[in-house]
Amino acid sequence: MKIELSEYNPNWHNIFLKEKSLLESVLPLTAQIEHIGSTSIKNLCAKPIIDILCGLDNFKLADELVHKIVALNYEYVEQYTTLIPERRYFKKAGFHIHMVQSGGKFWERHLLFRDFLRKNERIKDEYASLKRQLAQKDWIDGNEYAGAKTAFIKAIEERAKQENK
Repeated sequence: MKIELSEYNPNWHNIFLKEKSLLESVLPLTAQIEHIGSTSIKNLCAKPIIDILCGLDNFKLADELVHKIVALNYEYVEQYTTLIPERRYFKKAGFHIHMVQSGGKFWERHLLFRDFLRKNERIKDEYASLKRQLAQKDWIDGNEYAGAKTAFIKAIEERAKQENK
């Protein structure tokens, strides 16, 4: 499988805001909803899929919320719950939702990485270069492509943690 990257689309933010509004209609008032992933970073190439991080202040509610998100035409990908029990994962055309505990490790890691790339042009360009290089290869699936980026992402997360101390 080939990974199709798109150049940055400034409309991705508006698409996120519209979906965020839809999610706010079914999530608790205390839920935090963040745009993450490459589509959330200005001028970064990306697969044209909006990644949404939904943070719950009480993750015990997650399983009760599954049917509400499914009612918004999302598919709940239950097998990923076994792999990452602290996350509920949903997808539909153009969107992925990662529902997690606000302030938890998953939450913090993803926001830290996003915010670091937003502030560091050189690192963002290095990441774009890596993504373009990897997109030239054939992959079994999107998870294999994502796995190939892991070492870079982990290194940036560590650097961001050190700079935030």
